[in-house]
Amino acid sequence: MNGTRRPTSGEVAEILSERIRTGVLKAGDRMPTQESLAEQFGVERGAIRQALTHLEEAGLLEGRTRGAPARIAELSSGAGPAAEEPQQTIAGLGPRIMEAFEAPHVRIDAICLTAETLNLALAEPLQLIRAGRVTPATVKVRLLLPARDLDLAFPRPAESSGDERRVHEHWLSLRNTQGAVLRHSLRALRSTRSIDVEVTLKALPFTPPVKLYLLNGSEALFAFYTVKRREEQIDDTSVEIYDALGSDSMLFPFGRGGEKRDEAFVTQAQAWFDGMWGTIATEINLAP
Repeated sequence: MNGTRRPTSGEVAEILSERIRTGVLKAGDRMPTQESLAEQFGVERGAIRQALTHLEEAGLLEGRTRGAPARIAELSSGAGPAAEEPQQTIAGLGPRIMEAFEAPHVRIDAICLTAETLNLALAEPLQLIRAGRVTPATVKVRLLLPARDLDLAFPRPAESSGDERRVHEHWLSLRNTQGAVLRHSLRALRSTRSIDVEVTLKALPFTPPVKLYLLNGSEALFAFYTVKRREEQIDDTSVEIYDALGSDSMLFPFGRGGEKRDEAFVTQAQAWFDGMWGTIATEINLAP
């Protein structure tokens, strides 16, 4: 995806597995071709073949041949996680976003370090819109990201090595690239399907310790950023940094089932987001 971190074959398998278990990909249908999946996830076809092998070994695919995509197997009763169980963001966000796009008026509010995971989750609904299979009347997205000149809590060098500026510029490039991809891909719906689209990004004066997705005002998806020490390749140099990969965070859903606590969480989360949006958030600059 535009030079940013690509999902691993395991992460692709998790996403496809969740789509099968939630019925986005239905039993008896053929899987999309390896070529289309590789394009959708921004990976090589070898990674897709490995992901499909994982799904076949898990009993989710059957009848895979060299000449045709495999069919999605019937799931036995009790297969897969319960709908309300927390899951890794990279696996759990896509199906929830897909369901949100089934509404006539789609509204997504999000706060995160970059738009990378959100862009990945939007790939399938945007593809279905372009194909005319999903037809919302309006799509409105608001995204809160850290400000460009902020002294971030993370990512940052694990040691005082003089790499502070380089690590920051690396994150800023990712923030700007993914923000621009999000804005462009959604605004393109205006011309392809004449959908009323509104995409607005704003900057926060702090590093968000959590990520939050609010879908259609009725559901909140919440995850903690867990900071870890890891290696990152920056300008062909390996740098030890403190960072949190949002795709690995456990995503907790609130709002379904009519539980009073869940409804209260959604209401307060929306108020929290709206409060920052209307007060301390400022216009964002996605220029290099």
